[in-house]
Amino acid sequence: MRTVSHQGRETAYERHDRGGDGEPLLCVHGSGGSHAVWKSQARLADERPVVAVDLSGHGVSEDVDAEAGFGALSAYADDVIAVAEETGARVLVGSSLGGAVALHIALYREFEPDGLVLAGTGARLAVLDDLLAWLAEDFDRAVEFLHEPGHLFYDADDRLVELSREAVYDCGRAVVERDFRTCHAFDVRDELDGVSVPALAVVGEHDRLTPPRYHEYLHEELPDCGLATVEDAAHLAMLERPGAFNEAVSAFLDGLGAAQ
Repeated sequence: MRTVSHQGRETAYERHDRGGDGEPLLCVHGSGGSHAVWKSQARLADERPVVAVDLSGHGVSEDVDAEAGFGALSAYADDVIAVAEETGARVLVGSSLGGAVALHIALYREFEPDGLVLAGTGARLAVLDDLLAWLAEDFDRAVEFLHEPGHLFYDADDRLVELSREAVYDCGRAVVERDFRTCHAFDVRDELDGVSVPALAVVGEHDRLTPPRYHEYLHEELPDCGLATVEDAAHLAMLERPGAFNEAVSAFLDGLGAAQ
């Protein structure tokens, strides 16, 4: 893992580079995740460097003193921009909370990406009241809920599901609750026309956390946004069906290259 220093903290990231000459991708995980959720996207490094960040308080990155909501989202955006500037990445790939971070950057920051891949996310990310309550009072129940079929995974290998559970526990209750409350506060539905870069919305066919209609909305309301559905997958389509996910991302990137 490499690190970059910014605003008094160290943010960690992993870089995969197999000599591809395409623009680097910067992958941003979701709530309770880490760079490891993007392990199968390392295959894209034949075409271009692939960078995956640990947001503050996740993986091996230092935490930040930020309240859930806009404060945490802004801090996470600082992490992403610092890594993007360090690595030269100009395309952001965000999953769930990571998609909210990517949209926040595209809307509010001076850093302008060349493209966005918005996976398992939405312009609004309301969280079930029960899940918010479990995150505060019964973390075990929250983790079990997230790993029920149709939530993080549809029909994944048991080992993959167990690794996901372990990752959420490693992140810890306080950070995971902060993440989901930050998602709950996120709503840019009235601002999507301010996103000036091409985008792709990618959704797992069976995702019940951020269902297909969220991505159809992005497709319809963003000025330039494609739509791709990954069959036989739920929220973490990049892990559950990495081949199909990577194909969708590669096709989008090929289109970006042709337009430049």
